[in-house]
Amino acid sequence: MRAAFTMWKNTRMIILAAVCASIYGAALIAFKTAIPLIPGITEVRVANIFPMTFGLLFGPAGAWGSAIGNLIGDIFGGTLGPSSTAGFVGNFLLGYLPYTMWTTLVPFAEKSREWKSGSWRSWVTYILLSFISSASCAVVISIVVDALGIVPYTVLTKLITLNNTFASWIGVILLSSVFGVTKQQINLFWVDVMEESEIGSPMAGTIGAWLVTLAAVTGLLGPMVTGLPITTTGWISALAIIVGSLLL
Repeated sequence: MRAAFTMWKNTRMIILAAVCASIYGAALIAFKTAIPLIPGITEVRVANIFPMTFGLLFGPAGAWGSAIGNLIGDIFGGTLGPSSTAGFVGNFLLGYLPYTMWTTLVPFAEKSREWKSGSWRSWVTYILLSFISSASCAVVISIVVDALGIVPYTVLTKLITLNNTFASWIGVILLSSVFGVTKQQINLFWVDVMEESEIGSPMAGTIGAWLVTLAAVTGLLGPMVTGLPITTTGWISALAIIVGSLLL
């Protein structure tokens, strides 16, 4: 997680975070009332083609941009409320988990941080991380929203996971289209923008990646896996996702 904090010393990364936040926020506002699923809470998130692409292209700038962009969407879309804090964290994970787990989810992980459209491993990793990051986001947001008595956990986790996963799968078209331009022509691929010392190398990255994966699946399936009450499973899973994310 080191890069998520050291990036704030890098002017270009700060600008990239602002650009990502602006694009994501604007897209969320534009479609906020188009196809509501649960009014005031969630809708068909066309804008969610962006977070995973932003994360893989711009690393921590994409993660912070997704979190801030979601907050912008809540503020100007009329849905700002107590659950927006969970939305901030959940959308941060949507951008954060893809780039941190890209090389740590062994044995599926890619060996380099780059997206390679001709590599079957890149495609498998992308598909898996789309689901894992979406489910992680869903668990963190849903347990808070459930605690606030707004929407039941079991309903919201499924909606957010499906919504975000399908949007991320569509987003691979965007990633494939712009990765080469971002890296080779405008030199804004995050690994090239940041110093290796700023990025760091997590000692427990693989442990963190699998902890997040298992917690996301457990949180989604609930008592089917643990036999515990659904809210207990949700809180344990959300905590495990946060801990796993810190290890990445």
